[in-house]
Amino acid sequence: MKQSTELLEMATEAMNKAYVPYSRFQVGAAILTANGQVYSGCNVENAAFPEGTCAEAGAIASMVLGGETQIKDIYVIGNGDALVTPCGGCRQKIREFASADTQIHICGAEGVRKSFTMNELLPYSFGPENLEQ
Repeated sequence: MKQSTELLEMATEAMNKAYVPYSRFQVGAAILTANGQVYSGCNVENAAFPEGTCAEAGAIASMVLGGETQIKDIYVIGNGDALVTPCGGCRQKIREFASADTQIHICGAEGVRKSFTMNELLPYSFGPENLEQ
């Protein structure tokens, strides 16, 4: 199992590679899957701002490409004093591959600032089980 420090380092490395010429706000994410695999992503902007890709979405896409579909933990890091939590769209993207107990760790330069379960971050969410008939 990967250590939280390794995941924090991966998220930080991803953040430092973010392509953000418009907002100048770098975000990185690192995912630990239920099978112990790790994936990372960074935010990527383009000239049709704000039509970019969030760090969490990039990490999830990498995870799916790697054949994984279950997020155990996700680390999200950004600069500044405020918590850099996933946007609404990314909360739903994480939810697609999460359990109620999936941990979302919000980080800053000093490390993990606050951790949430999926249900805490997105209560009463709509997920794949809602489509079962």
